[in-house]
Amino acid sequence: MAVSFKDQVAIVTGAGGGLGRSHALMLAAHGAAVVVNDFGGARDGTGGSTAAADAVVREIKEAGGRAIADGGNVTSEADMQAMVERTLKEFGRVDVLMNNAGILRDRTFAKVTIEDFRAVVDVHLMGTAIASKAVWGVMREQNYGRILVTSSTSGAYGNFGQSNYGAAKMALIGLMNTLHLEGAKYGIHVNAILPTAATRMTGDMMSEEMLQMLAPELVSPAAVWLVSREAPSRTALLAGAGTVARLAVVESEGICFAGKSLTPDDVAANFDRIADISSPIEPAEGLRHVDRIIENARKALGQA
Repeated sequence: MAVSFKDQVAIVTGAGGGLGRSHALMLAAHGAAVVVNDFGGARDGTGGSTAAADAVVREIKEAGGRAIADGGNVTSEADMQAMVERTLKEFGRVDVLMNNAGILRDRTFAKVTIEDFRAVVDVHLMGTAIASKAVWGVMREQNYGRILVTSSTSGAYGNFGQSNYGAAKMALIGLMNTLHLEGAKYGIHVNAILPTAATRMTGDMMSEEMLQMLAPELVSPAAVWLVSREAPSRTALLAGAGTVARLAVVESEGICFAGKSLTPDDVAANFDRIADISSPIEPAEGLRHVDRIIENARKALGQA
């Protein structure tokens, strides 16, 4: 079945350029009415203008689509609530929220100020939570919703000079996991995209060859599918340069020491077995890990 957003309404934050613009254009091309949100700030989050959002809206309308611009700041609860209210007034519903807004203030941890650390966390993590909270009640009432968070390999694997960005981006995986569980009975699916793309935030860090290979348009198909009617939930896809892969948080089988003395020396002596990930386990939720280790303990103690 072809992916379609006919009769659906999508909000895309940070959609004035780069990935957000690409997402918005693709959603519109597949039938969605789109709210193009962009605060219009610089890469570090300063300033603000609706010019970029207005330009994307013009592109969508010139192609025969429906769209409105919104200049709200994702870190403002009032702005996000006003954006949702305006969306409902204009289009009558909210089916999709793609959380894409972001800033960079890269410094090594030795040099980053707490102010710059907090600013990045506020936009990426709190901005996603605030925007998602603004649509959550609407989606629960209509018993349908698709929310996308934008994570990063900087969070999953680390990146030199990006402690603030990486911390915020990995936190979004945790947010996805829990919102997936809480939204399930209301028809709300929550997923994550980990893009690798040349955008306003990263373009001046890349060679011309990399700029061509890492076009935002090569990320959007995966991101847009993750907010479609057919999308799964609690799925994190990495996308860039033509590759789409799934990110999974897994654990090893480990060793159960229940009923035996356990010392740091025991952990050291058995570390290779403890760390062996050749048979990875991917729990459906945190409590399933608890269930597993309690069952291990019971078996070790002869109580199973």
